[in-house]
Amino acid sequence: MTEAQALDILSESVFTILKAASPILASALSIGLFIAFFQALTQIQEMTLTFIPKIVGILVVLMISLPWIFQRVDDLAQRIFDMIVMAGVS
Repeated sequence: MTEAQALDILSESVFTILKAASPILASALSIGLFIAFFQALTQIQEMTLTFIPKIVGILVVLMISLPWIFQRVDDLAQRIFDMIVMAGVS
């Protein structure tokens, strides 16, 4: 395996991780902004108000997007295994 191939695998892995994590991070960001806006409007500064909706929202988005995330990671693994087979590495 050359350095170029290793860098290609590494960059593709990082990009796949970012794509797989983006729905979860986007939902946490949007819920957090909504809660912060709500707290600023109502002057309610309850700490659990920030955590509980985020946890529930992240779990819902995770359940919905888990098949898509699994497909992205599976595609990456298949490409890496194909590269290993083509290189003849045992």
